[in-house]
Amino acid sequence: MQSKKYLTVDEYLSDQPENIKAILEGLRKTIKQVVPKAEEVISYNMPAFKQGAVLVYYAANKEHTGFYPTPGPLKAFAEELSSYQSSKGAVQFPYDRKIPTALVKKMVQYRLQQVDAKAVKKK
Repeated sequence: MQSKKYLTVDEYLSDQPENIKAILEGLRKTIKQVVPKAEEVISYNMPAFKQGAVLVYYAANKEHTGFYPTPGPLKAFAEELSSYQSSKGAVQFPYDRKIPTALVKKMVQYRLQQVDAKAVKKK
């Protein structure tokens, strides 16, 4: 089965069930508070925030919200993330638990610092 190819974040969100859409909108708002100048894009058919490079992705899954901040923030905050299922580049926030917004903000800020540091090195 071919999945729909999304062109905008709003289109992606509008296709989600209302309860999941509300969770994703909350995560989107949390990320925007940290990186208000970041561009919202669809990358790998998921909503993402880009500022210099893609900072983080997020997506609806069957049992959880997937949050994809790349490996760096996941390593840096491994202890705080220990109660969540995670992999090299992703963490799963189950729908039956509140998303840890303070931790998400710290991971987004960390990721922004990584991208900024890489940009400085290139100059």
